[in-house]
Amino acid sequence: MYDVIVVGARCAGSPLAMLLARRGHKVLVVDRATFPSDTVSTHYIHQAGLARLRDWGILDRLVATGVPAMRHMVFTYTDITLTGFADPIEGITEAYSPRRTVLDTILVDEARSAGAEVVEGFTVTGVVFDDGRAAGVRGRVGDGPEQEFRARFVVGADGRNSTVAGLVGAEIYRSVPAACFVYYSYYSGLDWTFHHRTGFDLQQFGAWPTHDGQHLIAVMRRKDRMREFRADVEGNFHEIYDQIDPRLGEELRTKGKREENFRAMAYPDNFYRRSAGPGWALVGDAGYHKDPFTGWGISDALKYTEVLAEKLDEGLAGQRPIDEAVLEYTKIRDAESNGTFELTCSVSELSLTPYYDSVFRATSWSPEYTKKFFGLIGGGIHGEEFFAPAALEQLYEEVDYPVDRRFTTQS
Repeated sequence: MYDVIVVGARCAGSPLAMLLARRGHKVLVVDRATFPSDTVSTHYIHQAGLARLRDWGILDRLVATGVPAMRHMVFTYTDITLTGFADPIEGITEAYSPRRTVLDTILVDEARSAGAEVVEGFTVTGVVFDDGRAAGVRGRVGDGPEQEFRARFVVGADGRNSTVAGLVGAEIYRSVPAACFVYYSYYSGLDWTFHHRTGFDLQQFGAWPTHDGQHLIAVMRRKDRMREFRADVEGNFHEIYDQIDPRLGEELRTKGKREENFRAMAYPDNFYRRSAGPGWALVGDAGYHKDPFTGWGISDALKYTEVLAEKLDEGLAGQRPIDEAVLEYTKIRDAESNGTFELTCSVSELSLTPYYDSVFRATSWSPEYTKKFFGLIGGGIHGEEFFAPAALEQLYEEVDYPVDRRFTTQS
């Protein structure tokens, strides 16, 4: 009998198991993958997310794998350019984009080291209920016999297509249609900083360094062009770079060497799912998923996993009813993630609204506000502060922005 069973052992599940095990709870983690294992991902971890890894004693181990630090960024939105980096956020002065084969393996190892039991290659086939309350899981390793494990609480950390969410009937209560598709691969031979470049014609490219001297190189276009893109993936991939930044497009052709096959991300809609119920919870993309455009998937998983661990610990320790404590986790997550969710859904359309155009254009004319922009990107400045109407009025006055193009609210 376990205190908690966690389904999914990647960047939400393993940290949750680790944190609970460190508090003395008996935890089982199961995952259909065996590690090291790759998965589709932007890889990017913001400074706020890295601060969680540091506080848990994991960041030094990740850095020791040779993942390169990023301390300079280039963002463009058509003809708006923002360059720089955030001031230290919780003492973190850089960002990283580790390969998931590396990051997830470290997290699984840390869960085991903390005392959690980990079963790899385990496919969940059912959630066990007692009197309407989740009380365990059923499943099997490979083609082996079905096994059943019991627990006081079950957590689904198994991604946007969560099996647990389906088995407990967790409905989506907020949804915004996904606008784009993504293709990416890994290239060697490039000496680039971080680039996040949205051009005209509703298209975008991104590039950032990762392990083994390689860069993750990605492109985005609107979904209605996906069939056209698939007809010539490599040609269209290069075309986007050529059209947005011909210099980088030329470097990609002449210096870059693609090291792996292209990977596609045809993401589902952005959503919030009901993430707490009798004896169960959802964390990470299983409960709250958004477009990869802003790269907040891993960082948010780490942040809200920590919140869930605290609430589960309160319930397991008898400080308050566990379902009540876990419901509070969902309220905290929804309130604190709302700004990131709304910004992501808007900018991932690949066309700025008049409001965001005016804010970012004026920001690019102000060194001080540009620094605040990168603080927003890194998770050190809340959206309510950055987009506060009074702050925007002050920004517009500072840069003498045209009065008829000033927007201080989205409506």
